[in-house]
Order: sequence, then C-alpha cells, then structure tokens
Amino acid sequence: NTLPSDTHNCTTYHTFTKNMKTWLKVTIKYSKLGLEDFDFKHYNRTLFAGLEPHIPNAYCNCMIQVLYFLEPIRCLVQNHLCQKEFCLACELGFLFHMLDLNFLRAFRTIPEASALGLILADSDEQTGKARLGRLIQSWNRFILTQLHQETQEQEGPQAYRGASSSALGSSGESVIGRQFGCEVENSSLCRCGKETVRSSLTLLFTMHYPEQNSLDKTIKEYDFAEILKKSICLEQSTQAWCENCEKYQPTVQTRNIRCLPDVLVINCEVNSVKEAEFWKAQAEYAFIKAKKKEEMEPRSKLKFNFFLIAFLMIFMLFREELVNTRVEDLRHIWIPLTLKMSISKSQGLEISSWPEGEEVKDTEDSTEEAEGTSLYDLVVTVPHVLDARTGGNLVAHIKVGETYHIRKEGVTHQQWYLFNDFLIEPIDKAEAAQFDVNWKLPAILYYAKRNYHSKYDLRIKNPIETSVLLTEASLARKQRKSHATFIPLMVSEMPQAGDLVGLDAEFVTLNQEEAELRSDGTKSTIKPSQMSVARITCVRGQGPNEGVPFIDDYISTQEQVVDYLTQYSGIKPGDLDAKISSKHLTTLKSIYLKLRFLIDTGVRFVGHGLQKDFRVINLLVLKDQVVDTVYLFHMPRKRMISLCFLAWYFLDLNIQGETHDSIEDARTALALYRKYLELSRGGGNDEVRKVLKGLYEKGRKLDWKVPDCDTGDGQGSPKSMKLALH
Repeated sequence: NTLPSDTHNCTTYHTFTKNMKTWLKVTIKYSKLGLEDFDFKHYNRTLFAGLEPHIPNAYCNCMIQVLYFLEPIRCLVQNHLCQKEFCLACELGFLFHMLDLNFLRAFRTIPEASALGLILADSDEQTGKARLGRLIQSWNRFILTQLHQETQEQEGPQAYRGASSSALGSSGESVIGRQFGCEVENSSLCRCGKETVRSSLTLLFTMHYPEQNSLDKTIKEYDFAEILKKSICLEQSTQAWCENCEKYQPTVQTRNIRCLPDVLVINCEVNSVKEAEFWKAQAEYAFIKAKKKEEMEPRSKLKFNFFLIAFLMIFMLFREELVNTRVEDLRHIWIPLTLKMSISKSQGLEISSWPEGEEVKDTEDSTEEAEGTSLYDLVVTVPHVLDARTGGNLVAHIKVGETYHIRKEGVTHQQWYLFNDFLIEPIDKAEAAQFDVNWKLPAILYYAKRNYHSKYDLRIKNPIETSVLLTEASLARKQRKSHATFIPLMVSEMPQAGDLVGLDAEFVTLNQEEAELRSDGTKSTIKPSQMSVARITCVRGQGPNEGVPFIDDYISTQEQVVDYLTQYSGIKPGDLDAKISSKHLTTLKSIYLKLRFLIDTGVRFVGHGLQKDFRVINLLVLKDQVVDTVYLFHMPRKRMISLCFLAWYFLDLNIQGETHDSIEDARTALALYRKYLELSRGGGNDEVRKVLKGLYEKGRKLDWKVPDCDTGDGQGSPKSMKLALH
C-alpha cells in the first residue's frame, strides 16, 4: 500500500499527492541528444549538485550527499590520497571535489561490499526487488567502517607515489573514529557469576523496540529519548560461551558507552509491519500531546493578561481551525529536533528531548564525575519512500549548516533540503522529521553535537602533486619503451595556468542501451549505454615540442566490455588487458589524477566534443578552461560538424581514414583552434560568420562527405557517433 488508507489521514493523503513528484523516484527523459536538452534546473534551483540515478547501485546517492555535507568528512576525504587502486576514501574525495560519479565504480570492486550484499544487479533495482530501507542501513554501517579503516593509517596530504606512512598509523586513529566513534564497554555475565568485559569502538547504533504482548493489542506510549537510551545501553539475554563453565550458558549481555560521539548515527530498523506500527503509534501519541498543549496555551495566558480577554473571545471562535492548521505540522513526528545527552559515573548515560531554541547551562559536576551536557541537533534523516510500482526510493533530508553557506556564499544561514537524486529543494524542518509510515519509513538519523565542527581542521590541502605527470611504469607486460607513443613532461615543462593542452578521449561500452519502441514507431531511451574511458591523449599546446603527446594512456578495466567500438574508438580487444597489451596501460585512478592536476593548474583544454567527453570521464571542468572546436565552428540552430570534415575544409587534411587515432584528433583540434584565432584576428566576428556560412554551404553540397574519407555525414561521423553514444 503506497498511500494512507484510513480516513483520519486524509490530510496526509492530500499532502502526499500534492508532493508526489517530489518524493517518488525521479527519472531522466533521454532524447536524441542524450542529456543535452534535459532541463535539470526544473528539478533543482539550488546551488547544490544533484546525482544521476541511472548508474548501477545509485541507491547510495542519498548517503553520498549526507557525507558531503558533514564538513569534517568532506575535508578528510578531499585531503586523503593513497596508492590503492580502489580506495573508497580516495574516490569519495574525487567525488566531493567534482560532485560526480567515480565513487560507485570503486564501490563495486570492494569484496566486503559484495559479501554484505550491497552490490545490486541491475534487475534488482529496475524490478524493485531490493529492500532499500534495510539495504541503506547496511551501507551506512559499511561506509563508515570502510572509511575509518582506509583513513586511520594516513590522513594528511600525501604524494601519490613513494610516501611514507603517517604517524597516525600506529595509533589507529582517524577523523571518522573521532567524529562518529564511541568507546563501548560490553559486559557478559554468566549465571555462574563469571563476568567478561571487553571494550570496542562502534560507529553507529541500531534502534531496538520493546516487545509487545501478543495478547495486548494496545501499544504503550514511549518517549523517543527513552527508547534511544535503551538501544545504546542495550541489555539482552542470549546463549554465549562461558570459559568458566566450558559450555554455552544463558548469559546477560549489557552495553555501556564511555564517551559521547560528535555525531550520533542511528539505524532505525523499521523493517517490518510490527516496527512500523510501533513508530506510527508513538507519533500519534506525540501528536495528541502537542494538540493538548496547544489547546491549553490560551487558558494559561488568560491568567496573566486580562487585557487579552476580548481578543481571546474572538480568537476562540476561530480557535479550532487555527489550532488544526498549526498542530497539523506536528503530525507523524516522534523524533525530537534536539536531544540533551550527558554521561556521569553515578547516573551513566542520560538522554532527553530538549525544547528547540533553548540553551543548556554548563554542568557544575567535575570532569571526573561527568563528561558534561551536550545538545545534539537533528541534521540528517533518510527515509524509504514506498511505491509499489517501482519498489520505492531513498531520499535524504539534510540540514545544511553555517559552515557550508559561509564557505560557498559568505552568509550565516541554516536550511533543510530534500535530496532526491537530481531533484533538490528546500523544505521545512518539520517535514524533515515527519514519517508517515504508510508511505515514508524512517531508515537513518544523524544527530550532531552543537558546534562540533569547530574542533576540526576544515582546510583543504590539495594532495595531488606534480609527480603524477612524470614517468610511470606501464601495467602491460609486453609494452616496450620503443613502442612509446608519447614523451612525458620534464620538470621544466610543467604546465601553467592558461597553457593549451590538446585532448582527446576514446571510450568502450560496458552495458548496452535499453530502449523501448513507442506505438507511433519512435524509440524511447529507458537507460543509456554505460561507457567507460579507454584511452586518454594529451598533447603539448605550445613550446618547442608543440603537438607532441605527453600522455597517451590506455586504461585497464576489470569490468566486462561488451563493445570496444573499434571503428570509432580505435580500441581493439586486448588493448586493455595487461597480459597481452602492447600499449601504455594504467589505471583509471592514475589518469584521473593526471587530469585533475591539469584542471587544478588552470590549463585550457582544446578538443572536439569535449563537453561529452568530460561527462563520461566524470570530470567537472569550468567553461573557461574548455575550447571545444565543435562549437567554435557551429552556427545557431544548425547541425554540428565532424572533426573529419573540419580538418578537410580548413586544414586540407584527411584524417580518420580507417579508424580513429586520438593523437591525430588532439593535434587536429589544436590546429583548428589556431585557424579560428587566425580568422578572428583577420576580420573579427563578421569574418568568422562569413567563413562559417561558406562552410555550411560546402557541407550541404557534398552531403557532408569528405572526398577520400568515407566517414559519413556530420551526424554519423565517427566522432559524432562517439558523442551520441556518450
């Protein structure tokens, strides 16, 4: 059931249907141009970057956004860099730098993720078979553990090659552990009296709900803070091995915490009808209590101000309608927006709800007796939105804090936002805490200690050094220096801001496009083909070695290639296989770091169709750093022209005869840019328009076919074909 069915929930039904497009799974409508004409701004008018849902295991998107807006985590992973090919901390750092999608590729290669059942088959996502609520909670535990393990050895900036371990490696500390970690004391008491105590570090807690009497259908009222305390300080009876008895015995196990975390992470574990009914009942109790409180307020005010009597008499006539309007915002809310937490030797852990906006006084207890009292504000809620048609989806409510707004906009501001893949919009704080379990189940909660980030270093120190552009060994066993197709940069040649770099990229297909045929005979793309970069070429754009490549890397892949697109890419089976390839073979992470270094340096890339190339590579490059010849030689509302035709028309060159060569394409793009500058200097914009008009007239006469260069017309040429496949 995806919608409330009981009659008293008619208001909820109205709210849900009104916002249905906001909550439900959003999809991208693909056209012949792919994503070029899709209006993302219709779904996202904020400054935040959304994430696309069509890639494998995109259910992680909501939690990726959550981690990004936790400032210490964002700074940690952006400062992290190690030599592991598949490191989630590195990939998350790249993702946060570009807010793009490299992370999920590395995620699929982690054995622990597969063993925990976190890697979904495409069919599971499309058919709605995945139990998303349980899945995202498992992923939440996995990602925190994985980041803690990957970053506890080395957290500071480190050169990509040859760096030594950090001093933190021996202590096993990490920002993840300091931010989320809680030292836990686990006690196991056998009935023989033998007690065993062990200490450990936990990064999150799971909610445990009281058992209900099967004969009693009435669900008792509980305070959220009370249930949370019992879940953290868990006590349960179970069978366990007793060394004293030398056999399994009934044992009472208790758990206590020794410190408060900076960020309290909670997996809600509402995975059954029984748990959902419990949550629903508690929210209803909370709503009734809030309604009674609201009704009593006018009476109490009457005692203190007799001058309000006349006003209140009028107010009471409309009171019922006004109360309903104000209190309705509190429906389906059980969790408090703020918690007060403290630990002491005498009382142990204490948790209570705290009125919003009220400050806590400093504790008078000594540091030996109490750690102190801290306020924890709700900053993240992740619900599972139910939908029988699609299996539902996961969204995130995130309270974007002052540190982000100061860094990005220079203003002090806090605001809740809904993140639903590429749909992002501001929401009210009450909406972030509302869980109508008929269609919106709670999955994950994050409470952050107020002003906790002030003790963390939030500076970003770019860890990528010039060494990434120097000579590196090829992964290919048969590759020989005599076969090298490029000359690495020397230290004296390191690029500077504004330098030109000719670039071309070639791709292979990992998954074919999925489409359906409409009744009118037209084709509708359901899911685009998934491409992977296979070759990157960068050539010098100036200096005595202008036109000489300094990068010509083939990228090794562990994923199954379904089509090498040899006719359009020049990539052949075996080129990406380290056992038999004769090419200079490297990892995607290595080439990504090289391109990131060039981007951060501020070079200007020159190429043909670079906008789509960068999209597939998963790099965000500023517009003023890209010179795309496909747009330089283009007239508004006219067709795009192939690199092959432009080379023949302007440079008298026949390129791409049998197949593509990315070195040739990169050099040609640089030469075309030089030609464009020459035309611009000679006669300005008028001269350029005149030349373009002649270009299009010639193209139409030849049907866009180049003599002695059988590449088809501009729309079907190899380069254009490659762009369409992107």
